[in-house]
This record gives sequence, structure tokens and C-alpha cells, in this order.
Amino acid sequence: MVRRMLLVLAVAVVVIGGLGYLKSRQIQSAVQAHSFQPPPEAITTVVAKQATWPSTLSVVGTMAAIHGVTVSADLPGTINKIEFESGRSVHEGDVLVELDTRQERAQLAAMEAQRDLAKINHARWQQLVNEGVVSRVDYDKTLADQKQTEANVGEIRATIDRKTIRAPFSGVLGIRQVNLGQYLSAGSAIVPLQSLNPIYVNFSVPQQVLAQVRVGNRVQITTDNLPGMQFTGRVNAIDSIVDSGTRNVQVQATMANPQGKLRPGMFVEVQVGVGAASSVIPLPASAISFAPFGDSVFVVGDMKGPDGKTYRGVHQQFVKIQGARGDQVGVVSGIKPGDEVVTSGVFKLRNGAAVAVNNKVQPGNNPAPHPEDN
Repeated sequence: MVRRMLLVLAVAVVVIGGLGYLKSRQIQSAVQAHSFQPPPEAITTVVAKQATWPSTLSVVGTMAAIHGVTVSADLPGTINKIEFESGRSVHEGDVLVELDTRQERAQLAAMEAQRDLAKINHARWQQLVNEGVVSRVDYDKTLADQKQTEANVGEIRATIDRKTIRAPFSGVLGIRQVNLGQYLSAGSAIVPLQSLNPIYVNFSVPQQVLAQVRVGNRVQITTDNLPGMQFTGRVNAIDSIVDSGTRNVQVQATMANPQGKLRPGMFVEVQVGVGAASSVIPLPASAISFAPFGDSVFVVGDMKGPDGKTYRGVHQQFVKIQGARGDQVGVVSGIKPGDEVVTSGVFKLRNGAAVAVNNKVQPGNNPAPHPEDN
């Protein structure tokens, strides 16, 4: 009986010892897992440098022709000739359309005959009045008849001339809206005509920066329709009132458009100067972590781990940005020149994360990029 009890006790001790050993191994494994450091994250970096950027405001603008009309008929009539083709350039005074003037030309011939007769009668009455045969009143009546017939001739010639429709200024025609033989009422549209060089861009600026926008300020525009191209102009007019609904002021700038690539109605992005140049630290846009509570970057530096060893890690730094140029954004506060800033891989970082810098391939960092398909 005693031997059996000793055997059971020995087995119990062995089982308890085995369980204790297994538990100690589990605890050791948990401690080792807790102290495990993930491998460094691969990133690219750039060293922050100071730069001077002109103070600009980015707004949306719309192109508008300096001269733009829809050429229309001045008088009613039937189209006799069409002297233009859609989409072609024309010069001021070029004939576009001729209306039928046969009736007016017949009236002109009759009126010219009356004018000639009135001139002859006036010459005869002048001789008679000099001889004292007729009164001065009758002579004055013949003079009035002559002037009236000359005026009638001029009126008919003006009507004929108004039925020859000419380009009011040099520009580019749109799509023809009439056909040969068509009857036009007064005011009927014939063809749009736009003067494209130079050209206006209209845009609005907030009233807060109105004091910095002046006539002569430099303006640059870009558009997605013309990638890689930039156009430069000058502010030529500022509206005299502030829109009560938006608190914005309308501004107009003029720019050269020799190739006619900018068209009226085109949507563009406008960069307008609003003051003196400012000092910024330009960084690639990919370096900025945009968030509702504030924009930030990750700065690389030496850090100490829980084991006291030094490693390369990052800390998050909130920044204030102002303006953009190409691939870059301008940082005005939060970092200083010489800081090593992460430019790619920011989405996978956190404060204190270990990093490995590999700058063989860098994100875009060009203030004036030129797309490959330009």
C-alpha cells in the first residue's frame, strides 16, 4: 500500500514538473515575441533645402476672346454668294456673304438718273436767276431738289453696301450657319468670329488678397488639355465691385496666343502673383501626409531602442504648407534646412519605426515637369 502511494506521488511530481517546464517555455517564448523588432521599412528621403518662391494664388479661370461676335445679317435678303469656309482665318474687311441686291441696283440707276436731271435743272435755274428772269425762291427749290436726289443715291448705295457682309475684325471663323439661296431676316446669325491673339483670361480672387493684386501683375496659366505647356500674361483690369454672394473680385488678364491653342470658354488653372517672394522648403508632394487634423511629414534621425541600441528611425512632424509648383509643395514651418525627410513610403510609417533608406529611385520632384507624352 505504501509503495503504491509512493508511486502515485512520484508520477504526480513528474507530471507537475513537466507542466511547469512547458509553462516556463511558453513564458520565455512570449517574452521573446514581445521584444521582437520588425524589420526596417524601405523608404526614400531628401534633404530639406531653403528656396525662394514668388507668392502666388492658384485659382480657376476661363478663357475669353478679346473680340468675339456672331456675324449676322444687317438687312433682310437672299444669300447670293458665300465667300468663306468654316474654321478659316479672315482679315478685317474680308467679304463673307453677299445678299441679292438686284432690286436695289435698279433703284440706284433710276435715282442716279433723277440726280443727273436735278443737276441740269439747277444749272439752268442758276443762269436764269443771274439774269434776273426767275425769283430766288424758285432757284432755291431746284437746289434743294438736287441735294435730295444726291442723298437718295447715297442711301441706296449704303443699302447695297450693307448687304455685303464683311468681317468686322481679324480672327478665326466658326461653323457656317447659313446656305446659298437662304433667305435671311435682319439679325439672322451667319457665322461666329473670334479673335484669338491676344486672348483674355477671366478669374476671381478673394477680397482678402485684393490689395496684393494690381494691374500689371504677372499671370501664368496651365490646362490639362495642353499638358506641359505654360502661358504667361499680365493683369490688365480689376472689377470695381466685390460680388456680394461670393466676396470675390473679377480680374482679367491678357496673354499672347500666337498658335491659337487657347480657345474662348476653355477651363484653365491660373497662378497670379499676390505679393513679394516668400522663403519655403520645397518637398515632393509624396512626402506630405495630408489629414483633416493637420498635414505632416516624417523626419529621419538616430533613435534608441528598448535595448539601448541606436537605430535609424522616423518621427512625425506637423508642417504648414503654402503653394505648389509642379511636383513640389512649399513648406513654410515645421521643418528646417538639413532635415532628412521621407519622400515615399509614408503611408506605412509610424512614430519610432525603423527605416532603411534606398534612394536609387526617387519620386517626382520637379517644379516644372514635362510629361513624356507632351
